[in-house]
Amino acid sequence: MNKNHQVIFVKPKEVVLKQIEMPVPKKGEVLIKTIVTQISTGTELTILSGEFPKGSHWADYAEYPFYAGYSNIGKVIDTGKDVNKNLIGKIVATETPHASYVTCDSKKLRLVPKGLSLEDASFFTIAEIVINGVRLAKIEPGESVAVFGLGLLGQLTVEFLRFCGAWPVVAIDIASFRRKLALKSGAHCSLNPMDKDFAKKMKKITKKRMFDVVFEVTGNPNVIPGELEFLRERGRQIILSSPRGQSTLDFHDLINAPSRVIIGAHNYSHPKIATTYNQWTCARDVELFFDLLVANEMKVSHLITNTYKWDKAKEAYQMLLKDRTKTLGVMLYWDKAEGEKQK
Repeated sequence: MNKNHQVIFVKPKEVVLKQIEMPVPKKGEVLIKTIVTQISTGTELTILSGEFPKGSHWADYAEYPFYAGYSNIGKVIDTGKDVNKNLIGKIVATETPHASYVTCDSKKLRLVPKGLSLEDASFFTIAEIVINGVRLAKIEPGESVAVFGLGLLGQLTVEFLRFCGAWPVVAIDIASFRRKLALKSGAHCSLNPMDKDFAKKMKKITKKRMFDVVFEVTGNPNVIPGELEFLRERGRQIILSSPRGQSTLDFHDLINAPSRVIIGAHNYSHPKIATTYNQWTCARDVELFFDLLVANEMKVSHLITNTYKWDKAKEAYQMLLKDRTKTLGVMLYWDKAEGEKQK
């Protein structure tokens, strides 16, 4: 009998791999055998660390035990009632946990195109978040953009900004490893915000105009006010991260007087259904991402830094808790043989 193991955060900083019952697909669902999942080094690590304010949205979301994971690539092996049997054997992307077997509503499946690297496909959740944020920013060709924070969200933000015609795109992070990767992601240049000449360089790059748009992707509430100082008058700041706490702003000097705009860009702001006014649901953005990967218009393989077999999941999380500045895409392989067969 097949065994089903799942990654669970039982409390802050404690990860267990627990054997649980095999799921059975209900009406309208499919049963998926997981091939590879990607660890969210942002959301999952925030919850695992326990470092978020009491009474916040984070606290409401992070109920322990927490069933981690939302970027799953697997193979449909069974269906419930009222589901097309032709789905059996299909490779699908689902926002389901790190587990050997999962079930999912058949209407929420994203089909992975044949020939696409399954590791690359596992970036789909990050991609849909980023595409939504770039859309909300209403980027125009030639607009200058600074991206603060070069984790996975920041790296893909750089790529999509270049795809949309932003120029220059300046990538900013304290970690040299991430800055180097950002150049591969398409950044015009990458800067260390701790550099004593940082402000001078930012001004020179924009020919003293300062930036049209600033993307906040650090998640650090303390640095958000400082990012605003690099925006031109009437510029836009896009909050693509999920900041872990409160920020204190001088709204008159930083927002009101220069008439700047702050735009929240959480994944929740995707439309629930496609309309003629806005067709860009999560599913459509994932479809676009897969199309761009297949067409080699976008690359993410350079962002994969660590791979683990599923039974080493605890080691992966401990590594990330210790220092995640040298990691980006962290993969858990649940059925590597199946993954190799799909190549």
